[in-house]
Amino acid sequence: MAEQILDDFVAPFLISGHELLTTPSLGIAVFPDDGEDYDTLLKKAQSATFYAKQAGRNTYRFYTEAMNNNAAEHLRIYNGLRHALARQQFVLHYQPQVDLSNGRIIGAEALVRWNHPDKGLIPPASFIPVAEESGVIVQLGEWVLREACRQAAQWQQQGLPPLVMAVNLSGVEFKRGNLEQSVEQALADSGLPPPQLELELTESILIQDTANVLATVKRLKSQGIKLSIDDFGTGYSSLAYLTRLAVDKLKIDQSFVRHLVQEPENGPIVRAVIQMAHSLNLIAIAEGVEDSHARDFLLEHGCDEAQGYFYSRPLPADDFAALLAQQG
Repeated sequence: MAEQILDDFVAPFLISGHELLTTPSLGIAVFPDDGEDYDTLLKKAQSATFYAKQAGRNTYRFYTEAMNNNAAEHLRIYNGLRHALARQQFVLHYQPQVDLSNGRIIGAEALVRWNHPDKGLIPPASFIPVAEESGVIVQLGEWVLREACRQAAQWQQQGLPPLVMAVNLSGVEFKRGNLEQSVEQALADSGLPPPQLELELTESILIQDTANVLATVKRLKSQGIKLSIDDFGTGYSSLAYLTRLAVDKLKIDQSFVRHLVQEPENGPIVRAVIQMAHSLNLIAIAEGVEDSHARDFLLEHGCDEAQGYFYSRPLPADDFAALLAQQG
């Protein structure tokens, strides 16, 4: 029956002289296995509909108990995020970025963790998608920006070598937040020089509302702030944006770097990104460097910078400072 409904929607509808196309997403709950009353069945069918939409729409899904578990966990994270900022439950860890030619730390990427009172440190992959969906990412992103700038300035005040602090930006921050004002305020409050702040943009940001994104990025760049394209090679942005944005770095996605031994076909991709970066006078930085083989490969092909577990995991602020102090 579900397939018949999908087939019936293939043909366009003729309305007021216009041909209109639409596609359905169907969620199915079965009596009595999924429930014995209307409200229960409807609720579970609606949950299944959500998964049909996630699967690309124009399809159907039967309700499963896993959907209920996932929905409950999603709701717990959503409700927890609403209070986590006010209760100061977020912390930043910092992963060193090194100069490949000499192994010295020249930068840090600020990575947020949720220090949950019951579950301990929760990695970003578990809550960032919910934060983006709920809009909490705007307030969270502002806090990350302020805290990262404050920490970088504090390390410098303590006599540690100056470095570039890299902060990730979400596409939602471009659409809903006052990004430029947030950046300016974070720099002013911390005293961090603009050239020591690097904003990491994902390729997905570049294909949304392109004119406004380009204008915003141009104004940020004019202040001396560095820009990089994160996870390069996994998105859909036009290569023309690289010259129009006047970015400083391309970050080679870890999915290409992490398995260079097991998946040698990634080698030509990594080489091509390095060569393209250099042809555009950009710095090439690789993430996901986990062994000496990857480091040696990147060195051999002229990559400029790297980060990954081979050098260090993301560290709490005090541990990062100690590591930075060791290199003198």
